[in-house]
Amino acid sequence: MSFCSFLGGEVFKDHFQPGIYVCAKCGHELFSSRSKYEHSSPWPAFTETVHQDSVAKRPERPGALKVSCGKCGNGLGHEFLNDGPKRGQSRF
Repeated sequence: MSFCSFLGGEVFKDHFQPGIYVCAKCGHELFSSRSKYEHSSPWPAFTETVHQDSVAKRPERPGALKVSCGKCGNGLGHEFLNDGPKRGQSRF
């Protein structure tokens, strides 16, 4: 299943079937459904990536990193530090 670039209606926000979310541009594995959780944002929320190199991160502002595909650089949104479902977890 492809992971959108957050440019329109997000079809995977309420999608919780088992699988791997991949980059819509190049197919690189990004997130597993096992790390997905319900969140109030309008986008799907994950606690971790599938692989260490699944995404590239760069600082954007305090508490948030800009996230892109680790293979092709497609923009994916943000990692919000310490905003996950458990204390100390991040939210992608």
